Amino acid sequence: MSTERLGPVRADAQRNIQAVLTAARALFTKSGVDTPIREIAEQAGVGVGTIYRHFPKRVDLIAAVFRHEVDACAARADALASQFPAGEALERWIDGYIDLVATKRGLAAAVHSGDPSFEGLAAYFEDRLTPPLDGLLKAAMASGAVRAEVDAWELIWAIAGFCRTHRAGDLALAKRLTKLLLDGLMTAPSDADARQQRSRHLPPQ
Repeated sequence: MSTERLGPVRADAQRNIQAVLTAARALFTKSGVDTPIREIAEQAGVGVGTIYRHFPKRVDLIAAVFRHEVDACAARADALASQFPAGEALERWIDGYIDLVATKRGLAAAVHSGDPSFEGLAAYFEDRLTPPLDGLLKAAMASGAVRAEVDAWELIWAIAGFCRTHRAGDLALAKRLTKLLLDGLMTAPSDADARQQRSRHLPPQ
C-alpha cells in the first residue's frame, strides 16, 4: 500500500511510515525483499510492532516501497523540466528511471511473481511513469531535441527491457545501451549548427 492509501494519519505516524519506507527501500536494494522485518525496524528507528501496524504483511510493505519509488521517479519530471533544457531534462529523468528499474530487480521480481497481493502494480508503474515521460518527450520534441515519432509508452518498456536483461550488477551496461537508444532518437544538428561547431575547432588563419 502507498502512504496515500493508508488514510489520514497523525504527523508522528506519518514520520514513522516514511522512516520505514526509507529503511525498507535501502535494505531491499542491498539484501533483497526477504530482509528480516527486525532489521528494517532497527534501521528505521521504530519497533517491529509499528511496522506490522501499518503493514500487516510483508507483501504490504513491498508494495508500498514499490509505489513510493515509482511516485518519487514520476515527481522528478517537473523538477527537472524547470531546471534544465528540455533535452537534458529528458536524459536526466531517464537516468533516474534506469536506477529505479535496474537497481530494484529483487523488488521488481517480487512484484511480478504472480502473487495476487501485487495485482495492479504493473499497471500502477505504467500509469504513473508514462505521463511524466510523455510530458518530457513532448517538450523535447517541441524544442527540436528529439524526433517527433517517439512514443513514451514504448520508451518506458524498451528501457525496462534493457535493465532486466543487463548482466547482473552491471548498471553501467544498462545505461550504455539506453544511451545508444537515445542517441538514435535525438535529432542531428542542422548543417548550419554543424558548420558552426567545426569552425570553433579550426586553427586561426
